[in-house]
Amino acid sequence: MLSKVAMTEAIILAKAEKKTGWVEIAAATGLSEVYTTSACLGMNHLEAEPAAKLCAFLGLDADVEAALQTFPHKSWDKLVPTDPLIYRLYEIVGVYGPTMKELIHEKFGDGIMSAIDFTMDIDKEENPAGDRVVVKMNGKFLAYKAW
Repeated sequence: MLSKVAMTEAIILAKAEKKTGWVEIAAATGLSEVYTTSACLGMNHLEAEPAAKLCAFLGLDADVEAALQTFPHKSWDKLVPTDPLIYRLYEIVGVYGPTMKELIHEKFGDGIMSAIDFTMDIDKEENPAGDRVVVKMNGKFLAYKAW
């Protein structure tokens, strides 16, 4: 069985060789750009049909198709990353996380936003003062249960 790391390497290489982007790869699967990219990077899985479509689009073999369908171990390095973009996301959570938590609790009650029943979109907003990154996260509210 191909590891998730080897799967991702094969996908990135095929993506570069085909000179295509995540939007086109996602369109081939029929899934969102964010979810498809996440699956290709090993943090989610694909069902059989979208995995087959992705591999057909990129010209990848059955080993990659099978690896795309295996359930991931969702783990990441717990250290603050040094990649500037990913670091800024940590910074956003560090600065605004408590604010988000307070506002979610005030509007919904004691609970969390699901990252399982969840969608995310990343868009570009053109702006004369400098283009803007628009990140929209949409997660189901899950109330804590008393027992």
